[in-house]
Amino acid sequence: MSAWVLGLDVCGCALLAFLLLRRYGDLAKQHRMVLLATLLAWCLCFIIVFTIPLDVSTTIYNQCVIDNHHVVSTTASRSNQTDNSSVFPTESAPKVCDKPWGYIPNGILPVFWRVVYWTSQFLTWLLIPFMQSYARSGAFSISGKIKTALIENAIYYGTYLFIFCSLLIYVAVSPQWQLSWYDLRTIGITAANTWGLFLLVLLLGYGLVEIPRSCWLVSCHGHLLAKTYFKVAKLMTEKADAEENLEDVMEDVRGVNETIKYNHPLRKCIDTILKKCPVEYQEKLGRNMDDYEDFDDKRNPCPNKKSLVKLHKQVIYAVQRHNRTQVQWQILLDEAFHLEDVAKNETSSAHQFIHSFPSSQPSGWFSKYIYTPTAEWYWECVLRRWCYRVLAVGLSLMSVAVVWSECTFFSTQPVLSLFAIFIQLAERQYNYLYIQVACFITIIFLCYCVYSTVFRIRVFNYYYLAPHHQTDAYSLQFSGMLFCRLTPPLCLNFLGVIHMDSIISHQQRQQTSYTSIMGSMRVLSFIANGFYIYYPMLIVLLCIATYFSLGTRCLNLLGFQQFMGESDLTSDLVDEGKELIRRERRKRQRSEDGENRRREWREKYETRSRNSYSELRENNTSNDHRRGHSLGQSRREQGDQSELLQDVEPLDFNGDDPQEVEDRRYVGGRYLSTSGSRTRIFDDV
Repeated sequence: MSAWVLGLDVCGCALLAFLLLRRYGDLAKQHRMVLLATLLAWCLCFIIVFTIPLDVSTTIYNQCVIDNHHVVSTTASRSNQTDNSSVFPTESAPKVCDKPWGYIPNGILPVFWRVVYWTSQFLTWLLIPFMQSYARSGAFSISGKIKTALIENAIYYGTYLFIFCSLLIYVAVSPQWQLSWYDLRTIGITAANTWGLFLLVLLLGYGLVEIPRSCWLVSCHGHLLAKTYFKVAKLMTEKADAEENLEDVMEDVRGVNETIKYNHPLRKCIDTILKKCPVEYQEKLGRNMDDYEDFDDKRNPCPNKKSLVKLHKQVIYAVQRHNRTQVQWQILLDEAFHLEDVAKNETSSAHQFIHSFPSSQPSGWFSKYIYTPTAEWYWECVLRRWCYRVLAVGLSLMSVAVVWSECTFFSTQPVLSLFAIFIQLAERQYNYLYIQVACFITIIFLCYCVYSTVFRIRVFNYYYLAPHHQTDAYSLQFSGMLFCRLTPPLCLNFLGVIHMDSIISHQQRQQTSYTSIMGSMRVLSFIANGFYIYYPMLIVLLCIATYFSLGTRCLNLLGFQQFMGESDLTSDLVDEGKELIRRERRKRQRSEDGENRRREWREKYETRSRNSYSELRENNTSNDHRRGHSLGQSRREQGDQSELLQDVEPLDFNGDDPQEVEDRRYVGGRYLSTSGSRTRIFDDV
């Protein structure tokens, strides 16, 4: 059972990570090592999250077994002192401990957690930062990319080494501790979890408020359409900047391409750069290339390899940004057209959804029989908004419960954390299914609040996760690195919230396998008893700041355009976006009208061609019939004449012997004659 459960868990997490990577990454064009590292990082984080509920239920079962052994041993020791067993209270009887679904035997989970945890830490602190610099490098060789990556990560690795050495010195000078390999490992884990918890509270405070609010605002169609217009105006500016940047970079490439000819030693670098350019620019640059001019270093100064490396990096970035803005522009246009269609269909009395631009692809069985135009109208115009509102209310209640539990989970007498109360009530009844479901829902909600914030944030064009295969390699690896750093402290914080971490709850009970590999945080008491307990309380301030949109207002004051309903700049951008959508709608309408006219002319031409071909074929058939009839009649006449000639007895005008004439015949009765005799026979004809 344990192998089946863990195997199903790993396969499900791998499938989820692959689908997520397929949505954001480009599996056909991006480097295989980049995709593999990102996939492994996401998969390990999902495995940690989905295995925690199994660890909790297994720990509760093991605690029940330990309590039974303690009761049995106590009863046996007392029975040795007296023979009267009736004096023992009934509550000291052993409890019935049923194995939970997904029970994992002892010894398996600790090994499993060590492999998963240390692999994720190796990825996030060593491999992925190195591969980020490797992927962004503009060098033309593998050794050059490795050298660039090592130089860029020297400061990065040095910073973390300095932090680790500082903690090491702090522990070494403390007289009450003796350093060992276990303590060194605990210091490293503590440092990593402290960094992750610091960022975790920031992201969680934003997600706990923004996610329920986003679900509620999605149900408001007018707000959603206005925000879409705002996005269209901003994306149009970004699209124009990307096109201008690409033109500038291609101009630099053209100049370098004309300077470095075919016989130059750096020509291979230029060919590599040209392969990264768009196809239309490659054709232009190829037409302007004159291979008959020899290289002359005295005429034009040629760039060195370092400048070509920089240009190569600029080309990769400019092409990626241009392609991303083009794809996002088309997707945003489709979204705006759909929202405008919803606004038009809301007042329709036919209760059938009508699209302005129907899809050219043939509809499947789902659209024909289930998601019909009537069902689509009821979903888009009636049911969808209410579903989102109900979901927003449920998410809001979950957010309130999380904030309350984060602020009170340090209190064990009385227990104030709501999730700890729910788990303890189920533990008393040994309802393992309820424990697993409650743990699963809670930790999935926490992970969604954190991970969705990772996917939402955008650091200029330095880090940006764009769907529809438009995320670059650097952003993919950066997200994998963040996931691996945030997931372990997130799960540790969850175990503290439900009072399954004995260090935080100060209870004498069996620890989960996950907390056992983290080591005893008492090595650094100021972190275990201070930072881990009181720092999560800052989530209240972050939630208040997010509710009043303080971050959005600050960015707007700094010049970064953000959607704010009461701002004049927002209103101007909404009007600009509305005008852009109106223009694009007219353009697409003209394009579809032209395509429809061409299709009609094509159908008419094909119909006329088929009719002309049919008429021509019929005429040819009738002509062939008449020609065959006349030919048959002429052949019959010729046959009759032949028969008459065969039946007529030849005349001997030269006095030939009839017997000799008879000898000149064929067996078939045909007449054989010499040229002289035939000429004499037909002289009077």
